[in-house]
Amino acid sequence: MHKNPKYATDLAGADTIDRGFADRRESRWISPAIILGSVRLLDLIIALVAGFDVWVAYVYRGGQPLGLHYVAALLLTSASVPIVFQTLGLYSIPALRDVFAHVARLILGWTGLFTALAAIVFLTETGTEFSRVWLGLWFVAGLALLLVARVATSALVRKWNEDGRLERRAVIVGGGRRGADLIQTLEQSKGTDIRITGVFDDRSDARSPQIVAGYPKLGNIGDLIQFARHTRIDLLIVSLPLTAENRLLELLKKLWVLPVDIRLSAHTNKLRFRRRTYSFIGEVPFFDVFDKPLADWDYVIKSIEDRVLAALALIVVSPVMALVALAVKLDSPGPVLFRQDRYGFNNELTPVFKFRSLRHEAADADAGRLVTRNDDRVTRVGRFIRKTSLDELPQLFNVLAGDLSLVGPRPHAVMAKAENELYVDVVESYFARHRMKPGITGWAQVNGWRGETDSVEKIQRRVDYDLYYIENWSIWFDLYILALTPFSLFKNDNAY
Repeated sequence: MHKNPKYATDLAGADTIDRGFADRRESRWISPAIILGSVRLLDLIIALVAGFDVWVAYVYRGGQPLGLHYVAALLLTSASVPIVFQTLGLYSIPALRDVFAHVARLILGWTGLFTALAAIVFLTETGTEFSRVWLGLWFVAGLALLLVARVATSALVRKWNEDGRLERRAVIVGGGRRGADLIQTLEQSKGTDIRITGVFDDRSDARSPQIVAGYPKLGNIGDLIQFARHTRIDLLIVSLPLTAENRLLELLKKLWVLPVDIRLSAHTNKLRFRRRTYSFIGEVPFFDVFDKPLADWDYVIKSIEDRVLAALALIVVSPVMALVALAVKLDSPGPVLFRQDRYGFNNELTPVFKFRSLRHEAADADAGRLVTRNDDRVTRVGRFIRKTSLDELPQLFNVLAGDLSLVGPRPHAVMAKAENELYVDVVESYFARHRMKPGITGWAQVNGWRGETDSVEKIQRRVDYDLYYIENWSIWFDLYILALTPFSLFKNDNAY
């Protein structure tokens, strides 16, 4: 664990904290699971490509076709590389960072694979069907490429480590003696990957001093919410004891709206469970309270899904978008597109584009007044494209830019209201829907909760569906919602 040497000089809240260490959005954390998974895949591809290229260069040009025995040898050996290397401990951040300390294991693993392949060829009496030169060249070429790839990967991992991209930025929730004891235990533990940026505590008396085990107390829980909105925080560590049930419930009720991992310290609990009950930071046990809705490969998969499907959709609907743009331009004076800042991931304001559906002079950038039935601000073309959601098509460009997802909670305008009250004031868990990137369509929309949200019940139901989607996300759930979306457009009477 790395200790931050810089302290905040003013502890009044997130906006007054020394941003030199607080604001590090540019150094986004890279998940070790992503790194190690990518290296496994790279090793497999290197082994397969090396073997195939040598076969093309030597065997194929020699007039011998690609028989089933060559295919079996290529696939079996390549698929075994990640398994053997995993057994030898080559897939860890320390192993990747210090490649020369583990190079002997890599050579041993690759040599062992070819020894096993040779034994299989001998036992199955298929030696005459294989080119021995091919096997020898594959061994040499594969080993050379694996070593080069490891050296390059090692340089990259060391660079990420220096930039702090392999550290999880954490804050301790709860100061005093328990907080100090937790910090000291983490510092003494080996193999931690966190950097503590400070401590937050609602207590302001002697039980919670301004400096806790060398770290500054940056404010109370309200300050923590704002701090997490403006800085990169990956992990909230709660030091409160399990016996403080009421305080814990109140605390977690405030914190669960943040898109971060939340862990509850278990290192001082007298009641012990099986090891698999806990998660560990180094050697320190924790209870998992909340996880990020999207992390590791789930985040990668959803990002790929968004970009690929949005690009395909743009190709398909581009003629429709051109016709809508022409109709908007001919119907009323003003720009074709309308831009509106809306709440997005982690409460950040995100620019959202739509085809203009209101008269230009009646544009309402903050959505202080919701569009209602027979609203005189809506143009003739605007009424049709709002009813059919064609006005949302430009948001495909938002998806390609990474501001929106195809599927997710719909982004709401800053001043959107229900019964003349802001959404956040009438729905207690409203901001929890911002734990995931907003989408063009969503679970609420395909269940009929799109369009006007003029009542508390409507916005509450929409939020309920959004939270269900966040807690149950999967790629198949996304595809199911996308399949239902066209049908939902024709059976909703709330879109005006």
